[in-house]
Amino acid sequence: AAQQAPAPPRPFPEGAKIAYVDLNVVASQSKEGQAAGQKIKEMQAKIQADLDAKQKNLQTAQAKLEQGGALLSESARAQQAKEIERMQVDLQRASQDANQDVGEFTQQLQLEFQQKLLPVIARVATAKGLHFIFSIADSGVVFVDPGLNVTTDVIAALDGGAAATPPPAGQ
Repeated sequence: AAQQAPAPPRPFPEGAKIAYVDLNVVASQSKEGQAAGQKIKEMQAKIQADLDAKQKNLQTAQAKLEQGGALLSESARAQQAKEIERMQVDLQRASQDANQDVGEFTQQLQLEFQQKLLPVIARVATAKGLHFIFSIADSGVVFVDPGLNVTTDVIAALDGGAAATPPPAGQ
């Protein structure tokens, strides 16, 4: 069976007073959202490199103890074992701290993004003469006319496009 091409997007219904926005799409497709995502990825990569270096040092110390442990005195072997244990605890703490740091950084970026996004959504609402714009991602809505989707308008406005300004008076 031949596949049908997807239906073209429905135009925004004239006179509509409500609309919706998919904030997940705005976050993933807008320049602001992509920049925030990149910052998070860069932070995670830096932290992962630090954790990998600590893990490698730990593995090196463990291998050294396994290979040369029999040649060491009891006190030297115990000292190395204690150092390995300390390195394991440090690695575990560093991993927990890293997870917390990434979470806090992500939260901060989300807050900054939201502070930039809300006035943009208000401008889109004003430009389209809307009374409500719902977030479709977490609303529990089971049906909505796809023509009421203003997500692309919000992305365009957030990225500095034309949807950020209302139409001239009298239109």
